[in-house]
Amino acid sequence: MYRKLGRTNKHRRSMLANLTRDLINNERIETTETRAKEVRKFLDKMITYGKNGSLVSRRKAIAFLQNDSETAKKVFDVLAPRYAKRNGGYTRILKLNERRGDDALMVILELVEE
Repeated sequence: MYRKLGRTNKHRRSMLANLTRDLINNERIETTETRAKEVRKFLDKMITYGKNGSLVSRRKAIAFLQNDSETAKKVFDVLAPRYAKRNGGYTRILKLNERRGDDALMVILELVEE
């Protein structure tokens, strides 16, 4: 099951793709806890595609990342070899304080260093 996050289907998919792309590029993002838990699923899928390394996997990754081939290249050339011996759990969630406006729990989502 997945969380709807109060968005329409297209908006949610775009938001999660953007957060996944930012996490891959920066290796650390600050977001709300529920968004971080959803992004974690998609990042695990991207790294699994990278570890597979086939042309089909590359095309699926590029399609999800909204045709950002530079980010997909980083997944396949940098992140996949880094996590080659790891079977999952590529991210870490560090809890912060609540956001001032709406008391949403803020977290730092980062890639685990190998």
